[in-house]
Amino acid sequence: MIRTPFRDLAAVLAAVLLVVVAVLVGRHLHFTYDNLHVGWPPLYANWGPHVGPGTPAALVVAVAVVPYGPRVAARLPWRALLAAAWGTAMAWTWSLALIDGWQRGIATRLTTRYEYLQVIDRFQDIPATLRDFTGHILLHSPDHWPPHVAGHPPAATLTFVLLDRVGLGGGGWAGVWCITVGASACVAVLIAMRALADEALARRAAPFLVLTPAAVWMGTSADGYFAAVAAWSIAFLALAVTGHRPRLNGFASGLLFGLTCYLSYGLTLFAVIAGAVLLLGSRRARPLPYALAGITVVPLVLTLAGFNWWEAYHLLVERYYQGAGGIRPYGYWVWANLACTVLVVGPATVAGLRRTGATLLGPLTRLKARSPLNPPETEVRTDDRHGTAVRVGSSLRRRVVPRTGWSITSPDVRLALLVAAAFAALLIADLSGMSKAETERIWLPFAMWLLAACAFLPRPRAWLTAQAVLALLLNHLLMTGW
Repeated sequence: MIRTPFRDLAAVLAAVLLVVVAVLVGRHLHFTYDNLHVGWPPLYANWGPHVGPGTPAALVVAVAVVPYGPRVAARLPWRALLAAAWGTAMAWTWSLALIDGWQRGIATRLTTRYEYLQVIDRFQDIPATLRDFTGHILLHSPDHWPPHVAGHPPAATLTFVLLDRVGLGGGGWAGVWCITVGASACVAVLIAMRALADEALARRAAPFLVLTPAAVWMGTSADGYFAAVAAWSIAFLALAVTGHRPRLNGFASGLLFGLTCYLSYGLTLFAVIAGAVLLLGSRRARPLPYALAGITVVPLVLTLAGFNWWEAYHLLVERYYQGAGGIRPYGYWVWANLACTVLVVGPATVAGLRRTGATLLGPLTRLKARSPLNPPETEVRTDDRHGTAVRVGSSLRRRVVPRTGWSITSPDVRLALLVAAAFAALLIADLSGMSKAETERIWLPFAMWLLAACAFLPRPRAWLTAQAVLALLLNHLLMTGW
């Protein structure tokens, strides 16, 4: 009855120790060898306690969501819940960004020497620039691109070029775009959860998807925008494979997945999550031709315009090792990246991931425990998620006793498989060595799907409090670089 909460707390404690070790080892490497190229390892940030105009708003959002979020999420009509989640996520992201003030927090984030808006004027002739794009990726090339432009396919930069063309130029509008679109990622995850698992689990996850520490970076980097595009590609695929307008949603999913691959090379790993969605879909074959047709649109357009994705990717790898990527030690970042992820997703997600593993592996343990040599005995225990008393071995039961094996038709198992796929994609990115540092923003697209694991947690208000406190501490104590 008390073992499971202790296991959650033990998982969180292990994650805290990981972060502490990453900080201590990182500071040693930083001051001894100066080979990490981050100010406050493992985060790309600097120590700088501060408050700002967003502080009162952030406190108001947190104080509103923690006590009332779970109740509202359980009672609102579904469409109203989606709108409320998007609006609240925007409020949370805006308030956190404005803790650093309008200029530093939003208006100038995407105008630094690393960022996309530095090269808007070089895209006067878009086809010509795309044809010559790969010629400026390497550091020794003439007029080489800034790090973020060189490090991403051109759809990322073209987004801001097109915003400028329609009269929404400058860092302020770019920030508004990233926050508005990025905040919709939580809606996409909720839609996918409802389609693939069930609505009750999606409603339980909603407050955690809104009040996430990831919002510290969602509103201050273009990766929040990338996260939303990738999330919607999965959401449309989830709808398609479960029989909801398979042609239209299948094509929309493919279109957005193709765009995702031309926003960030690393987000091709979303194919792992898409594979899990196909596994969970009951009508997976019907939308596939439409999804494949959609996938070809963006690559075909940009290829015909003169951009070679594969050539650019190989040049990017070379450029990566020409810069900080060639100096940052893989032996530190391969595990310190995971410490960054802990800070992005928060302690609630760590506990949720523990329960995800228990959902997938627990029945195997129970099967062994209930062998003929270990017959079940009558006992009373607490249901992991709802805290409902269950009398095992008795005819008086308020809930059905879990089966000895798990079924893919179980909503809990289906959600656990989706979360596990996202975690697997993140681990592949980690082991690749192409994400050494700055993963607090780079892995935001994967982090949004890890947050879904919070649906497994009991006592949501306590866990939401921990999430909000972590986000507020990070944003008030550190001057984040992104």
